[in-house]
Amino acid sequence: MKKLYLLILSLSLLISVEFCRAQINLSNNYQGEPFEYKLYQNYPNPFNPTTIISYSLPQNSFVSLRVYNSLGNEVAVLVNKNKPAGNYDVLFDGKNLSSGIYYFQLKANDFIKVKKMILLK
Repeated sequence: MKKLYLLILSLSLLISVEFCRAQINLSNNYQGEPFEYKLYQNYPNPFNPTTIISYSLPQNSFVSLRVYNSLGNEVAVLVNKNKPAGNYDVLFDGKNLSSGIYYFQLKANDFIKVKKMILLK
């Protein structure tokens, strides 16, 4: 019974994430291009095993979005290329990582921002 409950909860979370992404995409189309660089807090947080990381670019930029563990070791490169101005959502899958605190860093032109996220298994 507990496994069925967890499965239903996981499916519900996945549906919520997809619904949230759809809302983000709809609102982004309405708002047009962003006016500033921005890195948003991941959602959900804490997560298991996937989360969405969103960011905005006001102009064409070379973008680097990376994930680091609490020791500062790089564990994932999510984006490493030129991107046009706009709003972006990136799905991060931590299924091969252990529970703990991780940091995600966005670099775009002169903009650098780091945020913390928690993986709970």
